[in-house]
Parts: sequence; structure tokens; C-alpha cells
Amino acid sequence: MRCSHRAGGVGARAWLGGNVAVDMGETGLDGSSTQRAPEGADPRAASVTYRREALRIADARHFATDYLTRSQRDLRSPVPERASEAVHLVVSELITNAVKYGADPIELTLSLTDDAVTVTVRDGDTTLPAPRPADPARVGQHGLEIVAALSQAVEIRPEPSGKRITARIALT
Repeated sequence: MRCSHRAGGVGARAWLGGNVAVDMGETGLDGSSTQRAPEGADPRAASVTYRREALRIADARHFATDYLTRSQRDLRSPVPERASEAVHLVVSELITNAVKYGADPIELTLSLTDDAVTVTVRDGDTTLPAPRPADPARVGQHGLEIVAALSQAVEIRPEPSGKRITARIALT
């Protein structure tokens, strides 16, 4: 579990239907490194860090499944099936992009509030995704369009050592 770091500034909100904002522990066998939050941190958040060369996208989906299962059991916070499926697809798309286009380290953070699940992926590459118009004839590179369609809001922000993409998925 981990507390999140916030970077300042917000850019254009017109990309991908208006809900995307672009602001121009222990190492496991799978290459992951889980981290715990400091005492008093929100128990409804969890984070894992991966190395690109050792990361399988399924590892990130399994982390999301475990997190959602624990959240329902420990916090008695039901996550509707539709929201759970959206979280898994958003995790897959964002982690895939980080592996294909990003740099180490890749960090996945999930957090749950009363009305949403937030998926945040950080990576060590400072290059922000370039806004692209929707194009049904284009093969591939629709990941952020999919994330935007499933999310209330998507933020893309630079950070001193890379970038952060955060998607907020409604529970209702």
C-alpha cells in the first residue's frame, strides 16, 4: 500500500471526448516490488512496482483482482461487476502502454473511494502520450481511447522522473 504523490497543473480537457486531461519493499519472482504505506495512510489504496523486462500484463490484472477482492472483504465495499471489469481493462491498457512506450520503474496504484476506483500508472519515461483523433481505420493504438470511454476522468501528468496517468472509474 502506498500514498500517492500529486503533481501540479492541468492542461487541455478536449482530448478524447473531454474527460482526458493532459498536462503538456520486497521484490517478487515476477519482478514486482510491493510497497506499504506509512502508518495512518489510507487502507483503501495499494501499489505495486514492476520492472518492464519481467512484467506480464496478467500480473497487473491479478494484482487488481486481489485488490478488489480484499477491498470487498476487508472494507465491506462492494464493487459492482461492471466497475470491476472496467478496472481490469483499464489496468491492462495502461500497463500495456507503460511496457510498450514507457521506462522503468512501472508503478500501479489502485485506490477505492465510496463512489469510484482510481487506477494510476506511473513510469520513468517523461514523454507524454500525443493526443490523437479517433480513427476507426487505425489498427491498434486505441488504448487511451478505451480507457477514456470506461472512465469518468483521465489525467496525464508529467512528474520529475516520468509521467503519471490516472483513470477514475465510477462504481455506479
